[in-house]
Amino acid sequence: MIMKNNLFISALLSAATALFAMSCGQPSQEDTAAAEIALETESEQENFPMGFNPDTLSVTEGKVKNGQFFSTLLNSLGMGASEAYALTQACDSVFDVRSLRVGNEYMAYFTGSAEGDDAGETLRYLVYERDRMNCVVFDCQAPYGAWIYEKPVTYVDRYADVTINSSLWNDMIAADASPLLIVTLSDIYAWTIDFFGLQKGDQFRVLYQEKLCDGEVIAVDTVRYAVFAHGEQEFPAILFDQKDGGNLWWNEKGESMRKAFLKAPLQYSRISSGFSYARKHPVTRKVQPHTGVDYAAPTGTPVMTIGDGVVTSVKYEGAGGNTVRIRHNSVYSTAYLHLSKYAKGLKAGQRVKQGEIIGYVGSTGRSTGPHLDFRVWKNGTPINPLTMDSPPAEPIKEENKPAFEEAIKRYQQMVTNVAVIEDAKALFDLI
Repeated sequence: MIMKNNLFISALLSAATALFAMSCGQPSQEDTAAAEIALETESEQENFPMGFNPDTLSVTEGKVKNGQFFSTLLNSLGMGASEAYALTQACDSVFDVRSLRVGNEYMAYFTGSAEGDDAGETLRYLVYERDRMNCVVFDCQAPYGAWIYEKPVTYVDRYADVTINSSLWNDMIAADASPLLIVTLSDIYAWTIDFFGLQKGDQFRVLYQEKLCDGEVIAVDTVRYAVFAHGEQEFPAILFDQKDGGNLWWNEKGESMRKAFLKAPLQYSRISSGFSYARKHPVTRKVQPHTGVDYAAPTGTPVMTIGDGVVTSVKYEGAGGNTVRIRHNSVYSTAYLHLSKYAKGLKAGQRVKQGEIIGYVGSTGRSTGPHLDFRVWKNGTPINPLTMDSPPAEPIKEENKPAFEEAIKRYQQMVTNVAVIEDAKALFDLI
């Protein structure tokens, strides 16, 4: 019955098409040719990922050279100047040819042998790798055109167990984990762990997802569960989305991993001098208080405010050099000394957000080398930035706690399962 209905509908459509053709007259040869090209292009884009069948063409690969423009690249591939101009005009809504980047790869597809001297050889398609995930495909024959080809992306669940022996970067690689994981972990633990103070024996255990393209890791897409172990202490971080656009990572008590202040105001550094009321000054050689923490870092390293606040001062302060002062609330205020320069447009009275760049490491004022002297006051009294407490943000909503606790159990079971598998692999290798 269904087949009969389908045949009846097909017949009606055929009759309607015939009547329409009779009423409008027969299409011209030009219209027919254009329609055939459109159908062919549409069919190719449906059947082949790049929009054409590369197996029917010869290909040559290359990289954009220094000083090479889109037009000169096309010319070097055998395309005439007028044709290159027509292609440039046709693709301007898809790709700005001025954004062609030196070193990016391309593949040129020809209707003849790309290696031979055949005069009939013609450039048919040019595929330019705009970035690691996207290509621009250029149809190099009239009526010309361009479209974006998105490379296939895969997601792989991974587990990493990393113990610090030398540096987090080296140990992450030694554990066969992507160093990109460091960036994500530093964001999640920014309010809990000072990544400049990691010690030998500290450990990270992480369940995460990698994003791969062409077999290469291009991003650590999601960290689901992590535990940082320092001595006898463990600091879990659990991914749980309350669907309110807010915080995503929580500790085991359901408290937000995000706190009022960042642990440190800059990245990838070391502490060259700590908080003390009796430090011998490296320049004056006199014993005097140093109520801050010095972070040694290269000149130009970005310096961030550790929390939301209002800039109260942006000026040169003698021994402190270029200094920025920020009031965060009625209790806390901070200062950032010896800056090489301030963030563009920064001025007193301006509101700044946590993590916003306010200046750059330097050696202005009384200083023996590039570093940041970072200071914190609580109720007007200097406190040690490395030991100060920072209250957490809003905790998990009461109605979400059961689901949150189930998520913790599920992640912990996943870690246990992976550990068993890893132990089995190690045993198998020994056998």
